[in-house]
Amino acid sequence: MLVAFEAGSLLRAFVLFVCYPFIHICNEDFGLKIMVMICFFGLKEDSFRAGSAVLPKYFLENVGMEIFEVLNRGKKKVAISNLPQVMIESFLRDYLEIESVYGRELRVFGGYFLGLMEEKREFFFEKNASNLIGVSSFEKSFDSQWFSYCKEIYLVSEGDRRNWNQLPRNLYPKPLIFHDGRLAFRSSFLATLSMFMWLPMGCILSIIRSFIALSLPYNIAIPILAFTGIQLRLKNVPKRRLDSTSEQEHNRSQGGLLYVCNHRTLLDPLMISYGLKSPLTAVTYSLSRMSELLAPIKTVRLARNRNQDALLMKKMLSQGDLVVCPEGTTCREPYLLRFSPLFSQLSGDLDHYILPVAMDSDVSMFYGTTAGGYKCLDPLFFLMNPCPTYTLQFLHKVRGVAANFDPAEKSKFDVANSIQNEIAKILGFTCTTLTRKDKYLILAGNEGIVRDGNAR
Repeated sequence: MLVAFEAGSLLRAFVLFVCYPFIHICNEDFGLKIMVMICFFGLKEDSFRAGSAVLPKYFLENVGMEIFEVLNRGKKKVAISNLPQVMIESFLRDYLEIESVYGRELRVFGGYFLGLMEEKREFFFEKNASNLIGVSSFEKSFDSQWFSYCKEIYLVSEGDRRNWNQLPRNLYPKPLIFHDGRLAFRSSFLATLSMFMWLPMGCILSIIRSFIALSLPYNIAIPILAFTGIQLRLKNVPKRRLDSTSEQEHNRSQGGLLYVCNHRTLLDPLMISYGLKSPLTAVTYSLSRMSELLAPIKTVRLARNRNQDALLMKKMLSQGDLVVCPEGTTCREPYLLRFSPLFSQLSGDLDHYILPVAMDSDVSMFYGTTAGGYKCLDPLFFLMNPCPTYTLQFLHKVRGVAANFDPAEKSKFDVANSIQNEIAKILGFTCTTLTRKDKYLILAGNEGIVRDGNAR
């Protein structure tokens, strides 16, 4: 289902779902062939990234602590599966550190999958190998070639699997920092049925929520959006510095406040604006033109040129408050990417204060971010969730670094790292040195350049 939905389309996923009762009554091998045909037929081989960008998250969440401990005792680890190689190889090699993976190869014609699997691959152990231990399930047949090499064989029942403890995140051999895909739930039969039943209502609700956010003032829109299921939780909201009649004049003479937040979805700046009930200007790195046109607050695109961007931020701060997400891209998991130090240094002597904002979001059905899909649809997918939640916690103001800072004082890197660490501490997240470029290279195989609303 994940392959059909994420690599294929909603229609392909629906066809697979409708065929599920028939697949369920077939024998395992024939049912697998039907699913592979539905999921892979017509997909382009070069652009298939679900095996490395989507599936590892769900595979990892299904690893039992007990079997993981057994696996770690092996000197050399080999995995054999009836599933297609492109689905399992990245997970097993990168996250479970298995050296040799034997899955089923898919037939390709003209660069496109045909949906047909080759026969099982042949493999050989060293003739002098000893102390080989095999682990399988009761449902598997003993005529498999690899059983003949094993000195001992351990069979796991479905009851054993249900009693396993889930592998804790801190014991993952490789941290799961990035993953892609729209579905935010494990696609069991009932969960997928609920998704298809909710989808028409979710699309209508997303449009209604968008219209309310775009057209109504804060005092009216906020309670209506809350009534539709959107939850906005606020902590330590700063008081308005001045009333609305004198705020604009004050900003021009004193300079605005720079809100710095971690990046969860494209709606982060809008949520801060709603939390403060005050219009803000959002600094963007790579926002699609469609999202810029529909944004209910002012957006300013950075040029990724240090000097130009510093001058632009100085200009915008002289006109009012500004929001920036220095990670440069969203991260779904409890990690913070490296904060760009640009926000902590301005070319001038404005009365410049930085107010860090720790943000977290929670969805139950659809992720509101993507690395390989249409970014202009990200807000709509977020708003399609039955009860999406945002939590904002405002921290204490800190000083930025002037362009001619004293070397004896904190540098712009120190300020950026300090704010990153403070936000991570509040959220219980882990800081990393990974960047926006790292994310897109891992998930999409590109540097995340936006063209015509795509992250391609």
